[in-house]
Amino acid sequence: MTRRIKRRSFLKAAAGSGLAAAGGFATPAIAEERHEWRMVTTWIANFPGLGTGAKLLADLIERASEGRIRITVYGAGEIVPALEVIGAVSRGIVEMGHGASYYWKGKVPAMQYLTAVPFGLTAQEQNAWYQYGGGQEIADRLYAELGCKFFPCGNTGVQMGGWFNKEINSIEDFRGLKMRIPGLGGEVVRAAGGVPDDFALPDIMPALQSGRIDATEFVGPYNDLAAGFYKSAKYYYYPGWHEPATCLDGYVNLKIWQALPSDLKAIVTTANRAVNQLVLSEFVTRNNAALNVLIEEHGVELKRFSDEVLQALGALSSEVLQDLTAGDAPSREVFESLLRFRKDAMRWSTISEKTYLEARALPYPYGEIG
Repeated sequence: MTRRIKRRSFLKAAAGSGLAAAGGFATPAIAEERHEWRMVTTWIANFPGLGTGAKLLADLIERASEGRIRITVYGAGEIVPALEVIGAVSRGIVEMGHGASYYWKGKVPAMQYLTAVPFGLTAQEQNAWYQYGGGQEIADRLYAELGCKFFPCGNTGVQMGGWFNKEINSIEDFRGLKMRIPGLGGEVVRAAGGVPDDFALPDIMPALQSGRIDATEFVGPYNDLAAGFYKSAKYYYYPGWHEPATCLDGYVNLKIWQALPSDLKAIVTTANRAVNQLVLSEFVTRNNAALNVLIEEHGVELKRFSDEVLQALGALSSEVLQDLTAGDAPSREVFESLLRFRKDAMRWSTISEKTYLEARALPYPYGEIG
């Protein structure tokens, strides 16, 4: 629970001595409150990009608040298991959590749409949806059901398609495939005849090594190199159709959030926004170098899903998402909001980013720039 430490109020002392009434001293400010928080995460402590992003958030809040909020960060399993962290925040056992919304779909199914939707928004589009497309308001209502206040708090950008020990040449190759893949992407794999499993980072490598799963996705080169997946899988597929952008969630117990003064609320909000962008920038930067290490030093075979496979996965995604949202009004609300935003975003991105990237890839008569 939050521990509040109040400085001795000069006002109280002044009132007792009559100094305040004498008019010789200005009325002092109300004593500041100090808060000692604990943050639990779904990540291994200090795991690159994810665990370090949570620690960065804690540090920024402490520095910006000049120590009025101090946060100790705990990795998965240190206080509660990885996939139980939101329950600990919801019940007030700890004050704050960090993870990804699709891990909480068993509690509120609509939450999984907040993290990533197959063939959905890019990171830039997703951030725009949260900030200007109504996403923040929708997420706040969903998290309030679990007694939490939500913040977008990091984004991986487009992910990789996953690690496989066999080639994926057609949609039929997913049949019977045991794959660690959470969220809506897992439901699409199920529709393709696969057997999806959903567990957090600490359990992925042992499952891959033991044969409990045949394939896994996680994030991208930066994290996947650190996790060592190249030791147990041969083929590294792209693109990450299932998570074109993955929003990480920061959340605070709602009662604790509501009790904060406005200046501390502003600090926590601003720190989350900063970390949201910084984590994305880190992934963009680190993925470049990590991919080279995987290919050149570890002999990973990089492979692209064929257009045939991607089209089949896209068709299944449409069916699965329509079915899942048909019977759940909150899920339908999130999905329809995302679809509206996606429609407008695709029109602009097609004539902006897409055509620019194609132009940038063209050979120039004078060779590469730089």
